[in-house]
Amino acid sequence: MALSIALAITASSANAAYDEALPDTAQEARARSLFRELRCLVCQCQSIDESNADLAADLRRIVRAKIAEGDSDEAIKTFLVDRYGVFVLMRPPVRGDTYLLWFGPALLLLLGGAMVWGIIGRARRRAAVVGEEAYSEEWDDGTPGQ
Repeated sequence: MALSIALAITASSANAAYDEALPDTAQEARARSLFRELRCLVCQCQSIDESNADLAADLRRIVRAKIAEGDSDEAIKTFLVDRYGVFVLMRPPVRGDTYLLWFGPALLLLLGGAMVWGIIGRARRRAAVVGEEAYSEEWDDGTPGQ
């Protein structure tokens, strides 16, 4: 019983996805390309092309409607950015408010490398000092130490 319900839900979801496709294949290809450039605001790590969230389905309908109206890709992106913010773009532009997003990972990597380098350097200096102290204690009186 549960299996038949699950299959019915899956089949209706798949049919809904096919029902909303644009009739013109060139326009649908444009829409699919835009879907891959837009982030699902619910899933956040998926594009609206990959996401099954209701909001992603709504965004796909909006994109298809805008393409059918004759809007350009940039006009559609601008509309969505004005409505949802720059986060809706999978590749946000490099500008003042997105510098940390673009360069933050590299800065963290450099900071981590500097910390590791400092820790290793400090450990080597300590080892050298301990080695010199052991050597000088061993031979101070002319005989090997105990």
